Amino acid sequence: MGSFATDFIVAITSVWHDSGMIAFSLGHGLMIFVGILLLYMAFVKEYEPLLLGPIAFGCILANLPKNGFEEGVFALISAGIQYEIFPPLIFMGVGAMTDFGPLLANPKTLLLGAAAQIGVFVALGGAMFLGFTAPQAAAIGIIGGADGPTSIYLASKLAPELLGAIAVAAYSYMSLVPLIQPPIMKLFTTKKQRQIVMGQLRHVTHFEKVVFPIAATILISLILPSITALLGMLMFGNLINESGVTHRLSDTAQNALMNTVTIFLALGTGITMSAESFLNVQTLEIIGLGLVAFIGGTAAGVLFGQLMTKLDGGKTNPLIGSAGVSAVPMAARVSQVVGAKANPSNFLLMHAMGPNVAGVIGTAVAAGTMLAMLQAIQ
Repeated sequence: MGSFATDFIVAITSVWHDSGMIAFSLGHGLMIFVGILLLYMAFVKEYEPLLLGPIAFGCILANLPKNGFEEGVFALISAGIQYEIFPPLIFMGVGAMTDFGPLLANPKTLLLGAAAQIGVFVALGGAMFLGFTAPQAAAIGIIGGADGPTSIYLASKLAPELLGAIAVAAYSYMSLVPLIQPPIMKLFTTKKQRQIVMGQLRHVTHFEKVVFPIAATILISLILPSITALLGMLMFGNLINESGVTHRLSDTAQNALMNTVTIFLALGTGITMSAESFLNVQTLEIIGLGLVAFIGGTAAGVLFGQLMTKLDGGKTNPLIGSAGVSAVPMAARVSQVVGAKANPSNFLLMHAMGPNVAGVIGTAVAAGTMLAMLQAIQ
């Protein structure tokens, strides 16, 4: 009997020492709470649920001690981010779902997408001032482009230790576009300007839509080779959609593949949010800098829209400049909503899609520019 009791106690002791409970800390508990809070934002408030939901659950998983993620499926998921596999695949799906028609119909809106990238460089300067290294500052700055895949892509190349904080900041601000942007848009415009009705866009031919992704890929990739993977997949996705003869490929890129990769990318991002890497002053600084970048990009887009309005005699509604951040199509919808409140007969959505898709290209170009500059310095 004594031997049985001894063996039982040994077995219980062994189970306890092998469990995660013995290694569970206050930091793990706080991060699990953060994960639950993010789940609430995703599933109850519906802030980017397709992305924020998996990130949140990945955060919870990452903070369960002794989870064994060094091998198995989660090791493969982590490798997909580390070796820059998932972000380009996401971009292919985005490209297949994107219509560059409004941009081609009104090419000058490309400048609005470029202007909105000013927020990226404002945050970069702020990060340098706070003591981040140049690569870390570049990765933080790209949050201002409101482009989650590009943020993850650049962070994985330049500052993998900050990946979790950067990804959460980027996707959180993307989800909060309808709350953050309207006050800034109203601050930098008058009611009369918000009421401007823009003329109907010209018809864009099938030939133009097919040539554009090919020409853009060749031209931009020759100038900035470091973003060929991102930009090339974005344009390839768009090309198979616009070709008119590859419907099955386009459907796969838009749906099955996009959904699958989104799950892996978001979960992989979440599992980088361990208490050890996330609970520090740097994380708070990154979240603050991300907000500064996002506000700066929105304001810059609207102010450039103001300039464009003056130059073309009042034909451009400056509200569409706010869509220059690459939160597609949410930022364009916000331009539509704010414009419609000022003038119920105003339909800005298609006009705003021009700078919105330009913002996707602009953020990738900004990322490539910073990579090229850092490589030149090194």
